[in-house]
Parts: sequence; C-alpha cells; structure tokens
Amino acid sequence: MIPLSEAGLKDKVYEKVLPNGLKVILLENHKAPLITFQIWYRVGSRNEEWGKTGLSHMLEHMMFKGTKKYGPEDFSRIIQENGGNNNAFTSNDSTTYFETLSADRVQVPLDLESDRMVNLILREEDFRTERMVVMEERRLRTEDNPATYLFEQLEATAFQLQPYHWPTIGWAEDIRQFTLEDLKSYYRTYYNPANAFIVVVGDFNKNDLIQKIEKAFGSIPKGKAPDQKRDIDPPQTGERRIFAKREAQLPLIIMGYHIPNLHEPDSYVLEVIATILSSGKSSRFYHDLVQEKQLVLDADADHSLLSHDPSLFVVSAKPLPGKDVAEVEKELDKEIERLQKDSVSEQELQKAKNQLEASFIFGQDSIFYQAMLLAQHEISADWKSIDDYLPSIRKVSAEDIKRVARKYLFPDNRTVAILIPLPPKEGKSEPENPPTNEKIVR
Repeated sequence: MIPLSEAGLKDKVYEKVLPNGLKVILLENHKAPLITFQIWYRVGSRNEEWGKTGLSHMLEHMMFKGTKKYGPEDFSRIIQENGGNNNAFTSNDSTTYFETLSADRVQVPLDLESDRMVNLILREEDFRTERMVVMEERRLRTEDNPATYLFEQLEATAFQLQPYHWPTIGWAEDIRQFTLEDLKSYYRTYYNPANAFIVVVGDFNKNDLIQKIEKAFGSIPKGKAPDQKRDIDPPQTGERRIFAKREAQLPLIIMGYHIPNLHEPDSYVLEVIATILSSGKSSRFYHDLVQEKQLVLDADADHSLLSHDPSLFVVSAKPLPGKDVAEVEKELDKEIERLQKDSVSEQELQKAKNQLEASFIFGQDSIFYQAMLLAQHEISADWKSIDDYLPSIRKVSAEDIKRVARKYLFPDNRTVAILIPLPPKEGKSEPENPPTNEKIVR
C-alpha cells in the first residue's frame, strides 16, 4: 500500500458533492476485503450554547434509538449480524458514526445511516433513560477522575469566550435540564446533508460505490449548513492559575498555552516540540525528569493539531510521592526555557521528525485510521491539507523551534492547573488520576 503522504492525494482520493450538499470522500484500498464507512456531522460542543452544553453528545446517544424502519436495538444488531462493528464519538468539533465490515456488505451502512439522518424518532421515555446514562457517564469519566476534572477546569479557565470553554460531555446542570424539544431542534438544525460528509476507505470501486451513495442519500432534502463562526478568545495578557482539591493518590500539574491550529505553519513546529519533549524514553521529559532527577512518575506534552479553532499546547506532570509540585513546575519551566534559548541538535531534531513521520505513515496501515485522518483534516481545514503534513514537518529547523517556543510558550500565555490530593473518604478507595486531556466522548 502506498502511504497517503507519498501517493499524491489528488490522484488517489475521489471527491464528489451531491446536489443536496453532501460531500463524499472515497479512497480505494484493496489490501483486504474490508471497508470502513464514516459519516461526519459538522457539529460538536463548539456549536452549543451557554446553558445547553452537552447536546451534541446527548444526541449521539439518541441516534441509536431507532427510526420508523428500524427499532431501538436494530442498528448495532444488524451491523453485528453482518460481521461488522460500529460505534460513534463526539468531540469539540464534530460528531462521527462509523461502521467497519466486509466490503460486500457496504449497502448495510448506506441503508442504516441514510435512514437515521432524516428519520430518527426521539421518544420521551428513551430520552429520560439516556439522560441518566449520560449523567452516570459524566460521573465516571469526570467527577470520579481527578485528572479529567482538573483538565476540564483548566479549559474552562483558559477559554473565556470560545466554546472550548465547556466540556464535550457538558456541564452536569445543563444535562439535567435538557428537554426532548432541545434534542429535536438540535437534530433538525445540524443533521442534514449540507452539514455532513461521508468518508469511505477500503476495497471497493469508486464508480460503483458513488452510485450506491447517491441512491441512498441523494433524495434527502439539502437542509441548511449552519454558520460555523464562533467567538475566539483575544490574546491572553497574564497567567491564570487555578487549584482543585479532589480525592486522589498524587498531585498533578497541567499547563495549557494558547496556540493556533494547522491554518498556521507554526502548528507543525509545535508538533515537533511536543515530540522532543515527551515522545518515548529518550525524550527530554523522560530523561531529565523521570530518570535523572526522579521528580515525576510521568510527564507529557500534547499538541492538538487538528482542531477547528485555536487550541492549547498542554504540558502535564505527576510528581512522585514526596516531591513538591512547585519544584516540578520549576523544572518544567526550565525545559521550556531550554527550548527558547538553546538550539536543538541536528540529531535530536531529526529523531523527532523521524518519529512523527513513522507514526504518520505506519498508522495508515489501518483503513479506519486513513479515513480518520482524511476526515479530521476536512473538519479542521480541508482533506487535501493532509498533503502538507510531512513536508511541513521535514522543513522545521532548529531556529524554528526556538522562535515558536518563544512566541507561544511563555507564562503570560498560559493557564496553570494544580490538583491538590485529598485522602479518600472512609470506606472509599483512592481514585487513580492518570493525566488526560481526552476530548472525545465515546
């Protein structure tokens, strides 16, 4: 298989926009007799409003509750009976439904997905039950997870205008106050061909498949693509700092720096910086903070390249028992300052580029990941921008590393969140708190 990065996507990927506005992106991959079918709706938590947070994720749950043609349990059962698997997820920027199954069964997801795009039945009894499920999901994922709770608070502090302020799953009080009419209105607004696109990767003939897609989806009314413009936070003018007390085994520090997305070339430099800092046991964080100084259990740098709006460059660390958070923060700052002052060696820079390139190429061994990459670039900019990834990584210089670290990774541009661990209540075990900035709710 020729990797996407080397193939020339304009020759390999087929794109067509149906008359009703539905974009279709097809990539033939005949490595195995399988297909992955994904439908992406351009609606996530960024499209919600104050007081209605979590609607995107709630509607994702309700999309499995049936239509006039298929009952509440039929969707997943039919996929499984045809030897496939399916799931869905919601992020800040989108809601996605996918099926992977034998290539000769492609008509199955076509029928199911086209039907629920327009014929979903939203019942009060299903809504009340599923709302309780989501509330419990929030309790398990956030309320009982100190790291996730801390990151949620960090984003709420770092973003004051743009909708990355609230979590994908929504605030608990908003979820409790959802109404069935809220969901019906949201479904009518965002679930239509003009606000969606399809990605299919696998063993098919594009000319045959596009005819099947046109037949399944072509008669659905176009609808209206909602305005995707949202408020963006102005430049931060001073460090923000928060503390959270939760039952936990160890303290945790997370620092989030405001950064651009892939519309700015500096984003690719930040990819390399994150890799230099924390990718593997030869990374700076692991070598300096875990091995040499024995200060932390783990440390991480994370860069969200594929976000629709400007996001955060996140640095996190969990101190070892007996180690002071302030000392850990001081050492993290030293690592950042080192990037700003000292040129990265050619060997270290090339190693980071090799790691990113290997991950990018080897990940495409999966047809699911190929489809995900195309779709994520389409959500963030355009699927064709995937061609820019490796050339942009390869041309990053040591001087770029210093320049970008100085431009974005400075104290006035960050929010610092510190977890202060509390002992567990009597009869309750201590929760673990692995660092996390998970934004997708499955």
